[in-house]
Amino acid sequence: MSTQYCTFRLGGHLFGVPVETVQEVLREQALTKVPLSSREVSGLINLRGQIVITIDLRERMGLPQRAEGQEVTNVVVRAADSVTSLLVDEIGDVLEPDLDRFEAPPDTVPPRVRDLVTQVCKLDRELMLVLDTDKAVDVEVAA
Repeated sequence: MSTQYCTFRLGGHLFGVPVETVQEVLREQALTKVPLSSREVSGLINLRGQIVITIDLRERMGLPQRAEGQEVTNVVVRAADSVTSLLVDEIGDVLEPDLDRFEAPPDTVPPRVRDLVTQVCKLDRELMLVLDTDKAVDVEVAA
């Protein structure tokens, strides 16, 4: 049985998370900064009365910062018994690749990214990195 993946782009790479972990996808939201938080924590958003921590995946993975004024998308995921917003460059399609296309992340994937990726999927034109949402949202809130 194959799984559906919600895909998004981040620093030119294609990532996927299982559809069942995604609560919703939102345009850029107003952020409230969190004093003394780690650099990975962009801030908090108010999601219909629920306060949700927002993590910048570029910062989390050690990727270059996005260009000034570049729009971002919030992918709100359910992981580790909480709801967290992940900042990504742009949202992609929902894919359902065959199971035989998956394999372990190659050594060419940088260590900070590989730590957050469970496997890669060989698509027709590129690799999809499967993000471990539990690990991705596990950041130290207070520095």
